[in-house]
Amino acid sequence: MSEANLSTHTATAYDFEATSIEGQPAQLAAVRGKVLLIVNTASACGYTPQFAGLEQLWQAYRDRGLVVMGFPSNEFGAQDPGSNAEIANFCQARYGVSFPMMAKVEVNGAGAHPLWKWLKAQAPGVLGTEAIKWNFTKFLVGRDGAVIKRYGSAAAPEAIAADIERALGA
Repeated sequence: MSEANLSTHTATAYDFEATSIEGQPAQLAAVRGKVLLIVNTASACGYTPQFAGLEQLWQAYRDRGLVVMGFPSNEFGAQDPGSNAEIANFCQARYGVSFPMMAKVEVNGAGAHPLWKWLKAQAPGVLGTEAIKWNFTKFLVGRDGAVIKRYGSAAAPEAIAADIERALGA
């Protein structure tokens, strides 16, 4: 989706594309109608153990239509400096991550990935600020492709299970 179209009212998460951590194109349209939990991740952060909880959510709800998507970012404390291959190996070996991981992106600033610009505009953070404050910020997206809620880094994956249940039932 082009930058010019980011502000249109018809944009949904399914209008965007990313690159998988393996380097393949990943069209979000391929998961249209599913509930998405989109997370900016890091391999060396105090919140890194949340990978385990994210994997548990993926395992518990994927058959009902949840897709967890991790987007590594090295913007916060340089806590994900490795290559995409190194990040993928770490996530799988350390936490058994099997949910879709995307290639490393920027989530803030002029170089932010278009999906992240859109997510932040749809669900601003505390006091209306759009910037992502730290690793493991999460966005829950409904089956219609609209953002339901933004969660800060400290929100443990298991703490948002009830919201996921509601989204899956909608």
